[in-house]
Amino acid sequence: MRPLLRLPLLLLLLVVASASGSWLVAASAGASVSQTAPTPPTPPVSPAAPPTTVAPSDGRVSFDVDLGTVGGDGSTDGKPSKSIVILLGLTVLAIAPSLVILMTSFTRMVVVLGLARNAIGLQTVPPNQVLTGLAVFLSLFVMAPTIKQINDEAWQPYQRGEITQSVALKKAETPIKTWMLKNTRREELDLMLGLSKSVKPEKPEDTSMTALIPAFVLSELKSAFIIGVMILLPFLVIDLVVSSGLMSLGMMMLPPVFVSLPFKLLLFVMVDGWSMIAHALVANYH
Repeated sequence: MRPLLRLPLLLLLLVVASASGSWLVAASAGASVSQTAPTPPTPPVSPAAPPTTVAPSDGRVSFDVDLGTVGGDGSTDGKPSKSIVILLGLTVLAIAPSLVILMTSFTRMVVVLGLARNAIGLQTVPPNQVLTGLAVFLSLFVMAPTIKQINDEAWQPYQRGEITQSVALKKAETPIKTWMLKNTRREELDLMLGLSKSVKPEKPEDTSMTALIPAFVLSELKSAFIIGVMILLPFLVIDLVVSSGLMSLGMMMLPPVFVSLPFKLLLFVMVDGWSMIAHALVANYH
């Protein structure tokens, strides 16, 4: 056979071979598909109904936040967490000066001690720090039973998780309010109730703290000035006697304070003045 005729024959054989191979592949694929059973379609699942939320009757949404300590099983034991205790401690420390001045006996004591120092004629002795420290510790001495009652009835049960925070605050308010009412004059209390234009409570225990605190401070200032007058009178007599003696001697250029100061100090030391003032301040409280 000639070479020119061989080439077309080879091309024809290749085309026939490729066509037969593709037909065999398609036949085998169809046979395998026919042997596999069709999978039935999954029936559709009806969508679940959305959960219904019941709103409160007044239309407001309420949240309940539990501030108790979380145990290992995820439950709370009712005790306040350490972060809450630290937050409460920092809050008390921040407002402690205001609480000491307005709700304890500190105001009366520091005013009386300052008047006693001025009555003697000394301006910087004892220093302000000494008078303030003495007033603070005398106030702690007077307030010790009330503080102990607050600790036993409010703070310790709250620490043990027996009562909630709101109940603890209510129990802590009762002893301090009772003590303040005992040491507040009726005139100052009626004055503040009249200025607030509120309904007069049936019992003194029902008085709000907003009216009781200023009435208590006014009563403390009045008591402090009454005690201060009683302290000033003996020293005033000494000043008058010294001034009259200097006038009779013709020593008008000599300040009477220089002469009367030793006599006033001697009198104050002889009668043990600081102890008498401290005793009068502490014994005057109920």
